[in-house]
Amino acid sequence: MPPRTRQSQRRPARPVTITAVVDPVAALASENLDDNLYLYDTNKAAGSTGFGTPGLRSLVHKGDTLLWNVLPLECETYVSLNDIEIDPRIAEPVRKVYPGTDIVFWTAEVKQDLTEPVPYRLSFLLGTVSTPFTPTARPVLAGPAPEGR
Repeated sequence: MPPRTRQSQRRPARPVTITAVVDPVAALASENLDDNLYLYDTNKAAGSTGFGTPGLRSLVHKGDTLLWNVLPLECETYVSLNDIEIDPRIAEPVRKVYPGTDIVFWTAEVKQDLTEPVPYRLSFLLGTVSTPFTPTARPVLAGPAPEGR
């Protein structure tokens, strides 16, 4: 009997999870989020760089699902991702809440392959302060480097 030909099935891509680790006590004391924000993503093997800095460079492709979440270093101090500002031609983040909890996360789909890095801005609510904290350093979404670079 001849071997069966396998039909290529495209498996759904797992989301690129971008996690913001925040030291809210230090950020509130210093009124500085840049020195107290550590960004990571799940795409290091694909080429993401800048781990542990507010200038994370996440490698993404058209159709990738992005998921942003927050982990506070001090679990007794409130931290929430308040907003994500990015070019809407690239992605449109949507605020969501895990069912049965008050834990907020954000998702978006990458609308196009990127030829240039696209910076975006994150803002956070910390403690009882009503004004959002926004770092000056900006993470970016980036496409793969062109061949020959």
